[in-house]
This record gives sequence, structure tokens and C-alpha cells, in this order.
Amino acid sequence: MPYIIGIDQSTQGTKVMLFDAQGKILLRLDHPHRQIIDENGWVEHDPEEIYRNLIDLVQSLMAQSGISGQEIAAVGISNQRETAMAWDRATLAPVYNAIVWQCARGKAICGGIEAQGLAETVRQKTGLRLSPYFSAAKLSWIMENVPDVRSRALKGEICVGTMDSYLVHRLTHGQAFRTDYSNASRTQLFNISTLQWDEELCRIFGIPMVCLGEVTDSDGFFGETDFEGMLPKKVPIHGVMGDSHGALFGQGCRKPGMMKATYGTGSSIMMNIGESPIFSDQGIVTSLAWKTNGKVKYVLEGNINYTGAVITWLKDDMHLLRSAGESEQMAREADPADHAYIVPAFSGLGAPYWQADAEAAIIGMRRTTGQKEIVKAGLSAIAYQITDVVKLMQQAASLPDVELRVDGGPTRNGWLMQFQSDITNAVLRVPQAEELSAIGAAYAAGLSIGLYDEDIFTKTVYKTFCPQMAQQERDALYQGWLDAVKRVL
Repeated sequence: MPYIIGIDQSTQGTKVMLFDAQGKILLRLDHPHRQIIDENGWVEHDPEEIYRNLIDLVQSLMAQSGISGQEIAAVGISNQRETAMAWDRATLAPVYNAIVWQCARGKAICGGIEAQGLAETVRQKTGLRLSPYFSAAKLSWIMENVPDVRSRALKGEICVGTMDSYLVHRLTHGQAFRTDYSNASRTQLFNISTLQWDEELCRIFGIPMVCLGEVTDSDGFFGETDFEGMLPKKVPIHGVMGDSHGALFGQGCRKPGMMKATYGTGSSIMMNIGESPIFSDQGIVTSLAWKTNGKVKYVLEGNINYTGAVITWLKDDMHLLRSAGESEQMAREADPADHAYIVPAFSGLGAPYWQADAEAAIIGMRRTTGQKEIVKAGLSAIAYQITDVVKLMQQAASLPDVELRVDGGPTRNGWLMQFQSDITNAVLRVPQAEELSAIGAAYAAGLSIGLYDEDIFTKTVYKTFCPQMAQQERDALYQGWLDAVKRVL
């Protein structure tokens, strides 16, 4: 029987999954990696640690599954997207840690570009607002601050890219240096209209074009790997997507107007808008969904820095929770009359505000605001932020109603899902399967090699949440959120 290995290299760790010929996950293993955070709040990952973890996980997957390596038919990879790094083209060794998407160290670089009057040029070519959130400013920082990198990059000795391109290069022992359209579109170096790396953008950010990988269809061929000898033969890597794009694909949102929200460390809200881009100046951005079957699809997207990470903050930093699972019961037991708001701008605010200088705040506390009320406010902040983006997408696409398909760990929280449905006034569908990013990449790989057909998307089982809140209460709560956000901008 043929099997697919699905890999999700995410912000907090790496997961590997074994999919059977019907698209079912048979086994899932994961391993966290260090979050390297300095006194500036800058965030990095060790690429070597991530790669070692991946190889170890594949070894464990094969050992625990008991299947023969001869039965592995293909590999799909999804990855944390804007996280960027540089490495030696010959040795494949990183020249610096990966700079994580959350890290705002490129703020001054973006400020300099804006001062030159080039921010609108960047937006028109990439669909993205100029921001240190995206990869280009991070790569520019490496060029400016890591000794010898720029001079070596100009000679073609350095590769730069997102985590997918690094993993593909390592897994193929340097034979394939490739990225896909979804990841390329999030770098701010790729022109989403011409569908090419853009010479002017590379010049603006100071990135030599010779350092960039070949852009390949998301269901295309990305080389072959045996995972450092773990498999008896090399198998093709046939599906690569950024994690949010993989989730959109895995959710079956392949038609215009279909929308999903991923609840991870941060959140990506995406709406499929078809084969032609829609540009908005309301704080949401335009990207490529993917390129499959030779056709490009576009999305509207809003990115939020802190959603699931709010729960982590409540647990690990505030010590208000012993486990993330406790948050649901505490929210249910909180005083419903308490209207404290948490604005989780721990590293600025993302869409639709894009204020890197904003600072987090708790607003509207009373003497009776306690542990449970603060936990409820933290969960509510997740839903409010996603609602901000959904509303703007509805306006941009002229949709009166939306259905929101959601995925990620926090979707197990029933209180949060019902509140999300209520405050957004939308039907929510939560799939039984949780690992939608890896599912999307694995499905793309399986479809590409002919193992799966289109029926694979009909097998997902959903739990549905419908709005129950009165409109007057919804409006009052949401207006309170908007007022709280204004206090930190």
C-alpha cells in the first residue's frame, strides 16, 4: 500500500504524519524546538536543531508505523512562512539563525524604505504592506549585520529563503533549491502579477537575486529525498505550501469566497478570491494561494501576531492556567457582566492595524475582575482579532454572509468557538482532523502523483457552531473591543 509522509514545520515545533491511500492520518509525531528570544524581544530558531528534529521524527515514524520504506510514495511539506534565513550554498550550513516571522528587527529597514517613498511600490508589486513581519526585511537585516554575508551573497555563495526552501535543499543534499508560489508571495520580493522574483524589489531590500531559489508549482516536483538514509530509496517531494495555504487547501477552500482561519501561535485568515487578485487598502493583503494544475489562485489574507500565543501567555507567564485546556471551563465560569478587554499587542498589532509600536494592555478591569475574567478576556481577544479581519474581507469581496472553516489547537475550545461564531455572526465549521496544514501539503502531493482524486476533499467531518448572540449584545461587545484597540494605537 502506498503512503504519504506529511511534514509541518511550524513555529513551535515540527510534526510528521503518515497518511494512507485514503488520506487518513495513521500516525502523528512531533518535537518542539527552542524559541530563542533576546532582550530586544527578537525571536530566532536554530535551523540545525529543526533539521535534526525532522530526521529523528521520520526515523521514529518509520519505526513506530512498522511499514516498509518501500511503501512511501511521496512527501508533502508545509512550513511557517515569513520566517527567513540564509545558508551556505556549498555546505548547506546556516550562516545565522532563522529569524522568526514574529520578529520585528527589520523595523528600521522598513522605515528607511518608507522614507524613500517606496512603500507603495512594494504594496503594488507584492500585495503586501511594507512591514518587518515579512521575509525581505529580515533577510536585509542579515545582509547588513552578519559579517561577510553580503559579499559572499553577491558571488552566489549564499542561499536565502523561507524554511521550506532550506528543508528542500537539505533533504535533497543540495540538489534542489526550490520554493513554491505560496511561500514566495510572502517574502515581499516576489511580484504577484508577473509571478516572478522582482528585480526592483530585490534592489530596494538589498537582496542579490542570485541568492533566491527557483519558484515551483505548489504540487510540482521539489527533488527527491531518503531522509539521510532512513528510506531504502529516494522518494519525490511533490507538495510544498506555506502552513496557512496548506490549511486553506486541506479545508477544501478551493473556490472563490471560501474562507478559513488557522489558530496557531498567531493566526492567518484567508479567503480564496480566484484567478484574479483583489487589492485592498483596508489593512488586509493580497497573496497567492498556490499554483496547482498549472493555475494560480489568489487570496485575501489578514495576519494576527498573537492568538494561540495568548493562551500560552496566560499559562506560562501569568500562571493563570495549569494547562491550555482549563481555559474553556474558566471562561464559562467567568462573570458574564465583566467586560475587561485584553489587547495582545506583545509585538505590535498585525492586520488590520499594522502598528509595530503598539503595546499590549488590559482595559476595563473592575475590582471584581479576577482570574477567570482575565482568561475569558484573553480568549475573547482571539475572536475579536479574527472578526476584525473577516469583516474587512466581507467588504472587499462584497459578501453579505460567510462561512468560516477553522483549524488549529484552540479550536478544541468549545467556548471560544461559540463566541467566535457569535461575535463574527458567521457559521463556523471545525474539522475533526486538526493538522490541516500538513493535510493540505500531503493532499497536494497525493493528488500530484495520482494517489488521491478530488473525492479526498469530501471526506472531512465537521462540527458546526451557529450564532446565538443577540445583535444588540454583539454590537456592544465589539464596539468595546474597537474602543480598547484605539487606546493602544
